[in-house]
Amino acid sequence: MGEKIMYDTIFARSFSRYDQKKLGYGAFLACFLIALSFSTVFKPYLGPLTVNKRLSINDGLKMVRANDTISSNATFFSNVVISFNATVEMVSDGSSNMSSTSRNDTIGFSTSSSKTLGFNYTNGVIRNDTRLMPVLEINNGSSSQQGQGGVPEKIIEPICNIEGRTEFCEMNGDIRINGKSSTVLQVGMMTENSSWIIGPYARKGDREALSQVTKWRVKTGVKDGDNGVHQCNRYHGVPAVVFSLGGYAGNNFHDYTDIIIPLYLTSRQFNGEVKFLITNKNPWWINKFKTILRNLSHYDPIDIDNEQQVHCLPTVIIGLKRDPKELTIDPSRSPHSMKEFRQFLRTTYSLKKTTAVKLTNNNRRKRPRLLILSRKKTRAFTNTKAIATMARTLGYKVIIAETDSNVAKVAETINACDVMMGVHGAGLTNMVFLPNNAILIQILPIGGFEWLARTDFEEPSKDMNLRYLEYKIKTEESTLIQQYPPHHEVIRNPGAIAKQGWNAFKAVYLQQQNVKLDIHRFRLILSRAIELLHE
Repeated sequence: MGEKIMYDTIFARSFSRYDQKKLGYGAFLACFLIALSFSTVFKPYLGPLTVNKRLSINDGLKMVRANDTISSNATFFSNVVISFNATVEMVSDGSSNMSSTSRNDTIGFSTSSSKTLGFNYTNGVIRNDTRLMPVLEINNGSSSQQGQGGVPEKIIEPICNIEGRTEFCEMNGDIRINGKSSTVLQVGMMTENSSWIIGPYARKGDREALSQVTKWRVKTGVKDGDNGVHQCNRYHGVPAVVFSLGGYAGNNFHDYTDIIIPLYLTSRQFNGEVKFLITNKNPWWINKFKTILRNLSHYDPIDIDNEQQVHCLPTVIIGLKRDPKELTIDPSRSPHSMKEFRQFLRTTYSLKKTTAVKLTNNNRRKRPRLLILSRKKTRAFTNTKAIATMARTLGYKVIIAETDSNVAKVAETINACDVMMGVHGAGLTNMVFLPNNAILIQILPIGGFEWLARTDFEEPSKDMNLRYLEYKIKTEESTLIQQYPPHHEVIRNPGAIAKQGWNAFKAVYLQQQNVKLDIHRFRLILSRAIELLHE
């Protein structure tokens, strides 16, 4: 008490009554400002934070971002419930304390619905895709979910993507695959118990194709000991891609647009250190494309449907990525391109010719090579010899060939040519082996093939750095006039046949029709090709 009286006395002598009053108000105001500052700085860490930004999945939605500055030694993760649609990974330098430098992360938030607009957070890059995934919750109180200092350990979530023509799931962590039950499980991760059904064939929406594809169940949030969770029998130290050889596999066009190009897009990132787990295995198909498979993977394919063991892997992609368009890789949406894919094919099959011949008036000895794709069954040329004779008079060196399952031989033959011509069909897909600046000539039979011709070959040829010419035959050049009278619906109104469905259209215009080209009329097309080779 005496010390307090002495302190008050000294205080009274040093300041007048008025000064003491002013100092008291100032001290009160200073204390108030200090308290307010502490409250503002630490408020985000003192109570529960719930972030649940709702997004619709329509095209063109805005991206929601949240910027969080993470300081060293912070323990503010307790009782945090966050809806993430991104892989969240706390990176440490290996010591018990995090770096003293603050880090500014941008994270995309998802809705609590299973269908959301997702943002894949990878090295600061956010990609906008439509994704299916569960809501992630981070709650205090579980030692298995927290590292030192209250910071969560590595959290890895599966992401199931739905795009224009395909669907695929990317999973990381303890991934277990049971081929007998066609299931893929993610074990022990901090995710909700969720599941998806996926057909790993890149032609979503095509019921006929997908009816030949095994459906796989993808499950997350399961734990060791749960019913149906089997122990690992075979461990793999590299990622895997699960895909189907059902659907339209065996048709050359679909082999490339539904499987080969999507498989390249999906697996190229691993530089060969990836295993292919094949469902609906087709030995003939695997033998046909074995050279491509070996150049995408350093390992033999696995017939996963007949595996008795449970396979365990660190990373699995179920299904294949693909562009919505046929025979296309859009470089604005992918780190790859058709230019790169065609170079991959040239390297794979040791193809020598990279660019078509360039003709000059000074060197008339150069003869461009013309390949006439012949067919034996349907849409075949009935006057192939006459076409070849006419082409030689224009200065072409003519090769007549029919494609088969020997891809190496086909690739070598086509790569050596400057011009390739053929009736609309899967054989034209081999334009992928043509050198740059070569010319593709597509002959359209009667029946209204314009849309198919454009989407299947004309538009893709541009991305392959090829020139494109088209020849529509007249009714007199179709063998259908020998089967139907001039006023029959098949001749007069193909649209009416198309309205009966694809099978009716295919039965008439694809399977019953051959072509006899008007030599004099077609000569103009081959002459135009010569002009293009001069440019």
